[in-house]
Amino acid sequence: MTILIVLLCIALLIVLISVFKINAFLSFLIVSIIAGLALGLPPAKIPSNIEKGMGDVLGSLTIIIIAGAMLGKLVAESGAAQKIAQVSMNIFGTRYIQWAMVLTGFLIGIPLYYGIGFVLMVPLIFSVVYRYKLPALYIGLPMLAALSVTHGFLPPHPSPAALVIQFKADMGLTLFYGLAVAIPAIIIGGPIFSRTLKAIPASPMAAFSAKELSEEELPSGFKSFFTALLPVILLAAASFLPMILKSDSAILPYILFAGSPSIVMLIVLIAATWLLGLSQGKKITEIMAIYGDALKDIAMILLIIAGSGALKQVLTESGVSNQIADYLQNVKAEPLFLAWMIAAIIRFCVGSATVAGLTTAGIIFPLMEHTHTNPNLMVLAVGAGSLMFSHVNDAGFWMFKEYFGLTLKDTFKSWALMESIVGAVGLAGVLLLNSIIA
Repeated sequence: MTILIVLLCIALLIVLISVFKINAFLSFLIVSIIAGLALGLPPAKIPSNIEKGMGDVLGSLTIIIIAGAMLGKLVAESGAAQKIAQVSMNIFGTRYIQWAMVLTGFLIGIPLYYGIGFVLMVPLIFSVVYRYKLPALYIGLPMLAALSVTHGFLPPHPSPAALVIQFKADMGLTLFYGLAVAIPAIIIGGPIFSRTLKAIPASPMAAFSAKELSEEELPSGFKSFFTALLPVILLAAASFLPMILKSDSAILPYILFAGSPSIVMLIVLIAATWLLGLSQGKKITEIMAIYGDALKDIAMILLIIAGSGALKQVLTESGVSNQIADYLQNVKAEPLFLAWMIAAIIRFCVGSATVAGLTTAGIIFPLMEHTHTNPNLMVLAVGAGSLMFSHVNDAGFWMFKEYFGLTLKDTFKSWALMESIVGAVGLAGVLLLNSIIA
């Protein structure tokens, strides 16, 4: 009966979001209260459990998400994103233009949140399409596949970063494994798959022509690439330096301090403020205005994450998570595959990769602990599942359709299929890594 209540609560969450179009944060709060009452928690304790769950999740993530959004906004506004695209084009040329798009999407996708990256990069895609008279999907899908995969697999993006915290994984090691999984997923879902789409007619909207900065206004290639990659460099260094240093090394505490994801993002933001802001002639007030605008882009993401933490805490306090784990242990499936499947089903029903990933975390965590599954790989399995089955209840589906001027049928054949390809390849990569590591 307890498990049935949980399943009904998850179904209610899906219905509230996808059918009744209730805000995801409000839906989480409503379902958390109903779940608490139905599972027998004392009514007086439900509000405090909701508040604790929200605080626990946001306490670990707020700095990472906010600093990451500010960084991404500055990368775009400063012209660093344009410069990265320009340099990539010069290196690869027209013949290998797809790979230039992949590299651009991947590098820009690391600091940039998906929604922001999509809106900012689509004009660059269209400028290449118009300039070289090439099929829009052939050029655009590789870049957007890279953006999508970095969003689903790689911290410091909100959902992977939240999963790292909830699964008690290592941020740097998850990023390292994530890169190993992400690269083949991007290649197969991007350049290889998009070659089958050349015949699909697309009518990119002329209104989204790129607003390009002049060459004199752009930051240097070094500044652009260095700033975009600095979070990865610092997180990787913080993961691997302790392995080669002695435990009594005098600098080890400082490395561990500087390698904390929150500190990493603050360091990068300070560096970017100088490299892409002040040194480019921007006033500090202009930079702070850019940072203020960035907060508008991620406010709802923070709230959704907070709401997922509330539901997770209610399930934990009721003891139902352990009961679900006991039930799932009897399911003859690899825990990583099971987590991927649950995330994929929720993604199909809800449409949000973030909601799918965070909802799955609360369900699968006890099973992960009981089976001693690698938490870093669990983050990636859930992330891969959360990218599956994008369709009409996903905002990204409609953005792609409208920006590229596609029919509904062709959007399914291109965007929806690409998302499922990267999700499936991601699962295969996770299972392969697990067989190597185990």
